[in-house]
Formats: sequence, C-alpha cells, structure tokens
Amino acid sequence: MLTPIRSSFLALTAVTVAAPALAEEVNVYSYRQPELIQPLTDAFTAETGIKVNVAYLAKGMVERLQAEGARSPADVVLTVDISRLNAVVEAGLTQPVTSDALVENVPELYRDPDNLWYGLTTRARVIYAAKDRVADGEVTTYEDLADPKWKGRICTRSGTNAYNVALTSAYLYHHGEAETLEWLQAVKDNLARKPQGNDRAQVKAIWAGECDISVGNTYYMGKMLQDEEQKEWADSVRIIFPEFEGEGTHINISGVAMTKSSPNSENALKFMEFLTSPQAQEIYGAANFEYPIAPGTEAVDLVKNWGTFTPDPVNLMELAKLRGDALKLTEQVDFDG
Repeated sequence: MLTPIRSSFLALTAVTVAAPALAEEVNVYSYRQPELIQPLTDAFTAETGIKVNVAYLAKGMVERLQAEGARSPADVVLTVDISRLNAVVEAGLTQPVTSDALVENVPELYRDPDNLWYGLTTRARVIYAAKDRVADGEVTTYEDLADPKWKGRICTRSGTNAYNVALTSAYLYHHGEAETLEWLQAVKDNLARKPQGNDRAQVKAIWAGECDISVGNTYYMGKMLQDEEQKEWADSVRIIFPEFEGEGTHINISGVAMTKSSPNSENALKFMEFLTSPQAQEIYGAANFEYPIAPGTEAVDLVKNWGTFTPDPVNLMELAKLRGDALKLTEQVDFDG
C-alpha cells in the first residue's frame, strides 16, 4: 500500500512528465526577404535548437512596434539602410546590447556608438558605366558627377529614395550645405531623363543607350547576372568605385537590433551573436552579393571580382542625423522635377 507522501510524489511526477516543455524561440520582424533570411534561421535553429519566427514586413515596422508597445512579441528587427535602423532607434524601440562576441565580430565603424544596432553586411554605392562609352579614369569621385561633361549622360532613381538620400547625407557631411546644394543642382542638370525606376532600371537605360552612367548599389550587379533577361544589361556596364575626395567609397549597411520590449532577450542575444558570426555573415553576404564585415571574412568570388575599395570612414549614425537636411536640399533643387 502506498503512503500518502509516496502517492503525492507519483502524482506530481506524472503531471511533470505529461506537461509539454516550453519551446525556446526568438521572434523577428524583418524588412529583408525570406530567401535571404531562411538560410540563416535554419542554421541558427540547427545549432541552438531555438525556433525562429519571422514576420516579413514591406513597410510600417516602426508603426507596428509602437502600436504593440510593451506587449510586442518582437525580439529582434532586421533591416537595411541606416535610415531605417535609425528610425527604429529614434522611436525609442530598441535597447542597448553588448557582448564580447558582438564587439569582436562587428568593427566599430559598423555598429551604433551606443550599441543600439549592429551591422551584418555592407554594400557600396557605386557608378555603373557603359563599357563602350566611358573610358577608364573618366569618373573617379562622387564630385565628378557634377562635371558638365556628363550633361545628358546620367540616369538615376528618385533623389528622395533612401539610398540616394544616404549618399547626399554623406556629401553633406563632407562638404557642407552650400556645396551640397550646388552639387545636387549640377547633377540634376546632367540628367539624361527625369529620375525614375530602381537601380536596375538605370542599368537597363545604359544598355539601351539612354545614358552612359548611373549610381547604384553593388549587389544589383549580382542580381542582374542571375536573371536571364537582365544579364545582358549587366554585361553592358562595369562597376566603378568612386570616392569622396580624400575619403572613401560611400557604403550602406544591413543591420540587427534588439527591441526594447523583447520577451525572449536571452535568445535574442544568441541570435544577434550568431548573425554577426563569420559563418553567418558569409552566408548572408553570399545570398545577396554583399560584403561581410567580421574580421577574417570574405565576399564570394563574384563580388570580389568587381574590385576593391576603401570605405568612407564616417560612422553611419553621423549620416543618419543629416538625413532630414539632405532630403530638404534634394527637394529644394526639385531634383525629381
């Protein structure tokens, strides 16, 4: 016969065994596409056993996090472009995070000074030039785009696009308001057509003979080379890495941050450390033809074949602070008009 104590122990044991274990998870809000994120989340889960739930957003990340408030399920945000990272930070939706792994994997230039976000990969804002109409050395700096010799020869997407606003912010940082306003007007005067389309559309225009040079992100070359129709466009141009005079090539970044209300902060930190690891950065960089930034990492061969460059040494948060001023100057010259 069982004693009352023995009976109670067996009953408690039965309940404990029957109860399902709580799942380890981390919840992500991402502006990046599923095909770029899936290889990383699969690798992280395989390594840690932690499930990654991803909500893919086209827009409205800040608004969604604000509406959810302290009840938000999001632990981590993933996005591209310093303006989007800064928007989440300025809204007070992130928290500072630091660890030996994060500091080791992400050079100071590619992380927030207050540890509110960390970079994962970079892309350069380059010049696509017609192979048969632009000679070597004809354009070597962003300042060169204002030269009257390019009148009627430049194509670009909207001047208010985030990528171009970031470039204008960098110009403003290096040259000040008066010179930036003059540069924007001169570039506008050199346009072959009204700003339109995306970066790939500018390369198509070069291929079609509508213009000779355009500004675009490096990774679009990789994407075009993978597309049967667009490969012909890509083959008609070469990549030039311009610099700001005396500085370096303008870059932008993909990055990660932990939300202020993260309900799974320990798992979120593990996920951030994994994303910044050399292994994950190389997976991420290869998926989108970008440059991993962890020490000792390398881009894939295709990307390396485009050439080398020296990144502009300014911390991207300095550029983010100038975004509003850069946008006002762009609108002041009616760049898209």
